[in-house]
Amino acid sequence: MKETRLNMSMPSDGSKPANTPRNSSHQPLSPKRDPHSTSDVQEGRWSTRRIAIYALFVALSIVASFIELPLFPAAPYLKYDPSGIVSLISGFAFGPMAAVLVSILSWVPHLFTDPYGTLMAVAVALSLSVPASLVYRRVHTRKGALLGIIVGSVSALAVAIIGNLIITPLYANISVSAVATMILPVLLPFNLMKLAIHGVVTFLIYKPISMLVHR
Repeated sequence: MKETRLNMSMPSDGSKPANTPRNSSHQPLSPKRDPHSTSDVQEGRWSTRRIAIYALFVALSIVASFIELPLFPAAPYLKYDPSGIVSLISGFAFGPMAAVLVSILSWVPHLFTDPYGTLMAVAVALSLSVPASLVYRRVHTRKGALLGIIVGSVSALAVAIIGNLIITPLYANISVSAVATMILPVLLPFNLMKLAIHGVVTFLIYKPISMLVHR
């Protein structure tokens, strides 16, 4: 039995064989870069520039966490710090992973001096910045940013209230019922004011900052 072979020679009229691809170079297509990715696709490692920007955001958030301003006259012991703004902007600029890293690492210096306060601060920062950045990643518009801030603020408000009910009695030597009586007159308005400041400032400045760091 004769063996059938595929004839790959050029036809006499000079045209290409039917089974020959038009582009014989077979150059691989470059993968589409994710603007929120921290990795260098071609090198398979984290981008040095992206790591440096993350470190800058963490440093800014650490500095902001030490800024404590009395915000609510009825409870001057409750202090406002603007670190949540940095977490929100990092999440909008680079995605949820950036929000997680900045929210956690920015409070590490406070861990040994105020562990319970640090736990509360990290929980609130995560519940604010991560949902907001997830919404903004899906709806990448000004409306999406506003919706993300609202969703994150509602989530953070719930975490702040529940966290106070659970954590405050552990270190403040007061009962859960005593904390519960503070929700409406103190805790709720303070956290609403705090989250409103976070949201308004972030909405006003996130876009130019995001454009600057992505240049």
